[in-house]
Amino acid sequence: QVQLLESGGGLVQAGGSLKLSCVPSVNIFEFNAVGWYRQAPGMQRELVGEVELSGKPNYGIAMNGPTILTRDNAKNTVYLQLNSLEFEDTAVFSCNARILHTHYWGQGTQITVSS
Repeated sequence: QVQLLESGGGLVQAGGSLKLSCVPSVNIFEFNAVGWYRQAPGMQRELVGEVELSGKPNYGIAMNGPTILTRDNAKNTVYLQLNSLEFEDTAVFSCNARILHTHYWGQGTQITVSS
């Protein structure tokens, strides 16, 4: 059973930064892509971005500040660097890994931005 271990969420002041980590329980190269989604209160889940098997990052929604996706192959980890966070970025961020059309999800990590 695939598990995705997430870390790095929490409370941050407006203008601050956070770095999220996602570590799959299997080799990251088993997946076509590993990335992050966010779900703000009362909103649908949206793709923030994902890193393809090739290592190429693809970005989805436009965040308020610079957003950087990276993968560390040696650590079997995908990172999401969030910068210049604003109150509107408050959401649950979930790691997602997919093999073709099969999606695996982490439990989600809460990011709360105080204004």
